[in-house]
Amino acid sequence: MAADVVAQLADSLAKAGVEDGELSYKGQGRKLDDAQSVEEIVKEIHDFEGLQALRLEGNTVGVEAAQAIAKALETKSDFKRCYWSDMFTGRLRSEIPPALNSLGDALMLAGARLTVLDLSDNAFGPDGVKGIEKLLKSTACFTLEELRLNNCGMGIGGGKILAASLTHCHKISSAGGSCPLSLKVFVAGRNRLENDGATALAQAFQLMGSLEEVHMPQNGINHAGITALASAMQHNAALRILNLNDNTFTEKGAIAMAQALKHLRSVQVINFGDCLVRPAGAKAMAETVSEGLPILKELNLSYGEITEEAGLAVAQAVKGKDKLEKLDLNGNCLGEDGCMAVKDTMESLNMGEILGTLSDDEGEPEDDDDDDDEDEEDDEDDLEDVDEEELEEEEEEEEEEEEHSARKFSTPVSAPRPPDVSSFLSFPSPDKLLKLGANRALLIEQQVDVSDPTKTAEAFLKIASVYKEENRDVKNAVLDSIDALLRKAYNTPSFQGCSFVSSLLVLLGLIKSEDKVKPVVVVPGHLHALEHVVQQDYFPEQSVAVLEAFMSRSSKTLESCGNARHVLQSTLQRVKSES
Repeated sequence: MAADVVAQLADSLAKAGVEDGELSYKGQGRKLDDAQSVEEIVKEIHDFEGLQALRLEGNTVGVEAAQAIAKALETKSDFKRCYWSDMFTGRLRSEIPPALNSLGDALMLAGARLTVLDLSDNAFGPDGVKGIEKLLKSTACFTLEELRLNNCGMGIGGGKILAASLTHCHKISSAGGSCPLSLKVFVAGRNRLENDGATALAQAFQLMGSLEEVHMPQNGINHAGITALASAMQHNAALRILNLNDNTFTEKGAIAMAQALKHLRSVQVINFGDCLVRPAGAKAMAETVSEGLPILKELNLSYGEITEEAGLAVAQAVKGKDKLEKLDLNGNCLGEDGCMAVKDTMESLNMGEILGTLSDDEGEPEDDDDDDDEDEEDDEDDLEDVDEEELEEEEEEEEEEEEHSARKFSTPVSAPRPPDVSSFLSFPSPDKLLKLGANRALLIEQQVDVSDPTKTAEAFLKIASVYKEENRDVKNAVLDSIDALLRKAYNTPSFQGCSFVSSLLVLLGLIKSEDKVKPVVVVPGHLHALEHVVQQDYFPEQSVAVLEAFMSRSSKTLESCGNARHVLQSTLQRVKSES
């Protein structure tokens, strides 16, 4: 019976389809080292008349294999779409640029006109961007509509190379008498672009003026970079989605962005969660929402240190927004009375059902001089910007930015708050986890309430999100912390293991929740951590069977984790057969 229920739930998940003209090896976990290992793929490419798309996600491709595939692509003039995310797992970073160069040269030789280039989840760094620099500047990319480079570790240097390439492509395509480069979708989350990288890209965005979706979460950008992006966004009249989650706006950046959004009429989704917009920034956003944004569907201002007055201003601003489907103000500083007032306001507008949970509200600020604190912190930002330019030490900039994002109130520059478990779980990063020290597993175990399966699942996913296969210290820190947390949980008599797995599946987007819980953005680290957990003695056999059933079915939420998913599936099948 249980197996039937699991099967029914799994069958309800959306299945990924294959488009016309597409050849797919997606998620097959192939280790493609040399020409011999890709003979089958090469033959199928040769034999595929009118090939338009090639999916290589979830495999691992070496230099020689890439060269052989490239040779086969040289005659494919109809080629348009490269789905090449997560295809260099386990490869040396030095292998990636020549592999990308070979593939890019082949597409240029074929006379391809690309519309989609997806290289997400390939940790190739700035050198990897150099590997596609020539391709991006070529006629093959004059027609590019979607550029997806999520979680590639580009850094400031890579961001600048990318911006220069896009600018060059736009100028050359404009001068050539054809339509200029009109990029519509740009995705570059988790790339450590910081202010300089974001500012360089903003200049390219302003030049193109064609963007409809921009996703740049978790890039360590503060108000200087945000202001540059704001200036660029107002020149992109067709912008529909703007996701800058988990960067550090402060009121300066938030006000600049609010002013820019006043010029736009097509925006449907705004995600400024975890961005510290603060009361003044929230009020500016409220004014923009009230005066414009007629087809707004989602507004996320969660975890922004927003107080009651500013929260109420936002709630009142959505009056008459009949397209609005979700307003997220969770994790702010509304206080108990403020939460009730916001809820009452939304109910009075007959919009109570679109207000997300306020369960993680931080309560009212203890100090009355919030404005003074904000002014002081903005002054500190200005000083930090000058220091960063002079020192040009990217790693130190990232650490300072992450600590800055995690602070609830201002602290002097000379005495930053040391990282703690609460800070890590609010804004996870590998550096913060390592800085918790040798006792990190014990500290996390003590912080999380394992009697609550959902909170345990949330903590598990936050820890796992910073997993790095190529960084032994981070990898061990993640796995040790997870082992301590789950061992304690499963050894607690009141812990409900089945509820934990259910919560995990809901948060991963594999089961729909009656409570309309918003799934996390699934990253390979989640699946790598699960692959470790299911092999441990504390993890029950029946839960292995449940996970195996769900992981074996097609799901869009797991598409970006091809190789990690394949490894997890194999391990689940092996553990299940051994039990």
